[in-house]
Amino acid sequence: MDTLEKKGLNSNQIKFIAIIAMTIDHVTWLLFPGFQKIWWVMALHVIGRLTAPIMWFFIAEGFHYTRNVKKYILRLFVFAVISHFAFNFAGGIPFIPNGMFNMTSVMWSLAWSVVLMVIFTTEKLTKWAKIVLIILICFITFPSDWSTVAAMCPVFLYLHRDDFKKQSLTLLIWTAIYASVYFIFMDKPYGILQMATLLSLPILKQYNGERGQWKGMKWFFYLYYPAHLIVIGIIRVMLGTGSIFP
Repeated sequence: MDTLEKKGLNSNQIKFIAIIAMTIDHVTWLLFPGFQKIWWVMALHVIGRLTAPIMWFFIAEGFHYTRNVKKYILRLFVFAVISHFAFNFAGGIPFIPNGMFNMTSVMWSLAWSVVLMVIFTTEKLTKWAKIVLIILICFITFPSDWSTVAAMCPVFLYLHRDDFKKQSLTLLIWTAIYASVYFIFMDKPYGILQMATLLSLPILKQYNGERGQWKGMKWFFYLYYPAHLIVIGIIRVMLGTGSIFP
């Protein structure tokens, strides 16, 4: 039996990088709220930009490898509902959306992204039915963190999963769209900062197609994401920067 591991990074290792980067980013937002122009604060947010594209990449991989798409979608939506309350509590955001930006976590878009993958790949729908559903899902996911980009980008990462150059171009295009919206409507320097998501490409290029020995990473992430946000929310309240219930 060949027990040699492939060179590069397995999915567990890359996901762990994403977890570390995400934690750094969220803690930075907690301690230095707003669009602060301190160079090292912005540098910490640059590290945080690694997380989203890694999540998008492995949502696409998950769709490819799942044995039961319906269960995969259901699991993601349950996760999205739980994460909604954790995300909003962490950021002091009302649980009932009252705006157009960052009203819920990125998990909402990622769950719908898998639905989009089904729509894109099925032969049971007409072309026009697909177009209508895609537009509808784009509207539904717009208010989440990373907005519609987090729903659409994983779809094209999946469609180009055998061509890393096309995947890289996909990430560039969708990141540029998000960065442009951020630049125009929210904050110009932080809009430019969103392009740092492309720093994830050298990491993703090292992906060797293996999961890694630990089978619990999937569930660890499902637990860690809302759990660390709840802890951040508790610290936020203790620091006096908001009420217990947004």
